[in-house]
Amino acid sequence: MKSICVIPARYASTRLPGKPLKDICGKPMIIRVFERASLAKSVSEVIVATDDERIFKAVEENSGRAMMTRTDHKTGTDRLAEVAENFPEVDVVVNVQGDEPLIEPALIDELVSQFAEDSNLQMATVATELKDEDEMKNPNNVKVITDKNNDALYFSRSLIPYPRNVGKSPVYKHIGIYAYRRKFLLDYSKMQSTPLEQSESLEQLRALENGYKIRVIKSDCKFVGVDTEEDLKAVNEIYEKILSGGKK
Repeated sequence: MKSICVIPARYASTRLPGKPLKDICGKPMIIRVFERASLAKSVSEVIVATDDERIFKAVEENSGRAMMTRTDHKTGTDRLAEVAENFPEVDVVVNVQGDEPLIEPALIDELVSQFAEDSNLQMATVATELKDEDEMKNPNNVKVITDKNNDALYFSRSLIPYPRNVGKSPVYKHIGIYAYRRKFLLDYSKMQSTPLEQSESLEQLRALENGYKIRVIKSDCKFVGVDTEEDLKAVNEIYEKILSGGKK
């Protein structure tokens, strides 16, 4: 089974313009993401997919591989599918967000392994348990509930499950790392937007509304995505520890 990792990267960001090129201990953030993803053993290649020449140039200058994609894509999935079109020999495509410079390579490998173990699986993603009540209530933190087989039942910006009986069920935050069978990805990108997807503004609901299963890996990894200057400062501090021989 052949797998690749694609990192979609756009220059524009409402809260942090030019985010992919922000410095993390001497290198652009997109390069830090690329380097971490490249440590995964299960992917034969890592590719940055962008529509911006500045990002493309930064990746090439740091010995990475980048592909220029169309500028009219509405979603990262569309950009991912455009790249996947160029790799007909690939079985699985992993999508790592360009603002996750602390992505765990082993987690990428675990996602890919799900497809080797289950020939019917079309899509997989990641979740981590939430403990803080404010984080649970924050609509920017997407929550997910699963069945006993760890397949997603629903994703929501609302708090799910509703804690009528406190402590009966943990709350899981969805982490936007995905893996797809290539053929499904190409079909998925062509599906019409669905009502729940539009209501929650969550693209993954399109797959559920069309009857497809999404496997959810439960992970204890610490995820520090970069959306603000405060996040960027925190990640720089973590990288300083890593580069000096300390742990995250």
